[in-house]
Amino acid sequence: MSKSIHKPGFILGDALDIPTFKVLKQDGTLYKGAVEPDWSEDFALKLYDDLVFIRVLDERMIGAQRQGRIPFYLASLGEEAASVGSVAALKPQDMIFAQYREQGALRYRGFDVDQFMNQCFSNEKDLGKGRQMPIHYGSKALNYNTISSPLGTQIPQAAGYAYGQKLDGLDACTICYFGEGAASEGDFHAGLNMAATLHSPTIFLCRNNGYAISTPAAEQFYGDGVASRGIGYGIATMRVDGNDLLAVHAATVAAREHALTENAPVLIEAMSYRLGAHSTSDDPTGYRSKDEEAKWAKKDPILRYKHWLTHKGWWDDEKEKALYARHRENILKALKEAEKRPVPVIDELINDVYDVPTPQLQQQLKQLKAHIRKYPDKYPKTAGRLD
Repeated sequence: MSKSIHKPGFILGDALDIPTFKVLKQDGTLYKGAVEPDWSEDFALKLYDDLVFIRVLDERMIGAQRQGRIPFYLASLGEEAASVGSVAALKPQDMIFAQYREQGALRYRGFDVDQFMNQCFSNEKDLGKGRQMPIHYGSKALNYNTISSPLGTQIPQAAGYAYGQKLDGLDACTICYFGEGAASEGDFHAGLNMAATLHSPTIFLCRNNGYAISTPAAEQFYGDGVASRGIGYGIATMRVDGNDLLAVHAATVAAREHALTENAPVLIEAMSYRLGAHSTSDDPTGYRSKDEEAKWAKKDPILRYKHWLTHKGWWDDEKEKALYARHRENILKALKEAEKRPVPVIDELINDVYDVPTPQLQQQLKQLKAHIRKYPDKYPKTAGRLD
């Protein structure tokens, strides 16, 4: 029961005064009072390897799109620490519902370079059988639910999945990633309310990168970010520096413990910045300044984490050059091999929904094949093999 007052008084957003949890300064040193994690050198370097791999992968695939080799791409430039730092705090059995800047989470769990390339080129080895746009990854083996293009749909889905984990008595939770733009969708409110009322062990991680494509956060909402909404739904909430991998990891460790011990959801708002364009279809020069981008480039999360590794004596310039060179070589090799692989046979369009495709689907497939054979010049080879 809340306390009583006897004169009218409003509560404004700034009255909440939500702090931002930070561990690392940009130079790689710790803030006063911050606790350094007790990580092994191998574990710390594994995280850096994942960060650099994703940075190089994004750079290479943006180039491939510009060359016309793939139709679309969406990078996580500047936001890598949010996905890598958080997923490293989870267990393999925890389910991931991602948006489309969580390549780092997949990489951490073991998605290899060929799997990334096969998906982007929609070839016959693509786990999604060529039925998704590039960067719409999914892996049943890695507990990574396939990404869906519409914003926010994964939020209520994650709440429901985690509720099922609880009912089954599993030692597992679900993490759901989304941007602050997706938090403007109705699914966000439905999902958080569902998780709160059902006591679903869901970790909602919002990457607040400042822009929903071209719309700045200031034009999306007036309140104190996304974190204040979690408080409104009665959800344990934390705001964290999303460019600080150590802080994101520590926040997610605490979130997982709370979710499982209390059977309750958690909301983490990771404050970051999208250093690149929203996607290869976007030109950010039309809605933000170079000065703004330069300011945030100085807060690069990978550079910050590299400085920390260097202070620990675990990293140097020679290792840096070798790592980037190795990833560039392996990614380019995998790219060239993936684009040569044939696309899936067109029959795959109707598989996997029903155990046996329905007569209606089989008839539609037959009609589609007849249509393509009648007008072969109107359809690219990437439309699917008829054999």
